[in-house]
Amino acid sequence: MNRIIHSAVRRDVMRTEQALRTMADGDRARAEQVRGAWRNLVRELTHHHEAEDANIWPFLERRGYDHAMLADMEAEHAAMKHALAAASSAIDSVVATPSAAQAATAAQAVAACSEVVESHLVHEERDLEPIAAALEDDPEWKEMAKKLRPASIVDAANSLAWMQDGAGERERSSLRSHVPGPVVSLLTLLLARRYRREVAPAWR
Repeated sequence: MNRIIHSAVRRDVMRTEQALRTMADGDRARAEQVRGAWRNLVRELTHHHEAEDANIWPFLERRGYDHAMLADMEAEHAAMKHALAAASSAIDSVVATPSAAQAATAAQAVAACSEVVESHLVHEERDLEPIAAALEDDPEWKEMAKKLRPASIVDAANSLAWMQDGAGERERSSLRSHVPGPVVSLLTLLLARRYRREVAPAWR
């Protein structure tokens, strides 16, 4: 699931930057669409990282894993929070003043944010995923992992819709190996109305 989430993050950061770079001068409606999609990304990524901060890092620290690595992970989360906030502010400015020049400035902020995010995602994939794989059958790890789930079934449905939007067959197949296909389809169809209404149109 970590890789599936990371793939969705990378797609949305790239799509946001591209949308800003191609935005027509004066197109406030498009600016608002892009901002809605970006806010969704920030919400999903914030939940993902706050869940790691509150659950995974303390678990691994108790188990005696490399303290320096865990401290680096926390520091990277803090850096991402600042980069996301800077990009969000720049995108808000595009909505307030929907010029091509303002959009280009925001695209640069998103590109800078992308570098910070990508550095952390690569670090996690390199150093954290092997640890998680080794702990996959550990009962305490399994119990802790339950706390990483979205707060409600509606949040879960919107997250599933987000993970699938623009995903390739590899990511979709991987998702269904973790969550049964009928469950994914049913939740997405019935409960992901917020994503379909507020976010998906930005990428159509």
